[in-house]
Amino acid sequence: MRRGALVLLAVLCLATTAVGRAAEPAAELLAALRTGGHVLLIRHAQTDPGIGDPPGFRVDDCGTQRNLSAAGREQARALGAALRTLGIPVAEVRSSQWCRCLDTARLAFAEQTPVRPWPALNSFFGDAASEPARTQALRAAVAAAPAATNVVWVTHQVNITAVTGVVPAPGEIVIVRRGPGTPVVAGRWSPV
Repeated sequence: MRRGALVLLAVLCLATTAVGRAAEPAAELLAALRTGGHVLLIRHAQTDPGIGDPPGFRVDDCGTQRNLSAAGREQARALGAALRTLGIPVAEVRSSQWCRCLDTARLAFAEQTPVRPWPALNSFFGDAASEPARTQALRAAVAAAPAATNVVWVTHQVNITAVTGVVPAPGEIVIVRRGPGTPVVAGRWSPV
């Protein structure tokens, strides 16, 4: 009985330690990221509850949008810290013009890399007619991404799914290899 209690205590201690650390990507993926040549598609961090934005929202007014929660702001900071700690180079950061994306990008990267709003990353949720053009623009940009470093695009679930077929969680990174043709997903990573 005592031995069983000690084993349970050891398992609980290990589980607590693992939860407190950011997970690292697999060794092969980490080595590839350190070399460069990838687009890191990041779904904005956690938001206040809801789907989409309230009726009548405006892209230029954060008060009319669904925004990051306190947990999401912390998640964004931790995401950027994890990339820096692991030595993953980032040459450029682009973001959707939605406040939750801009805030994610700025909290994660602005101290090291300026964040550039890019309309191609804007959500087409509720505007399906704009999806083909936006997806084509993103695929073309993946093909033209720099080979020697990585770029970060902070955007929305619908955009990432349209380009890759992956449905990411808030704050998850879908890593795409640069190159022509349909983007190839090299991996997925949830740093926090």
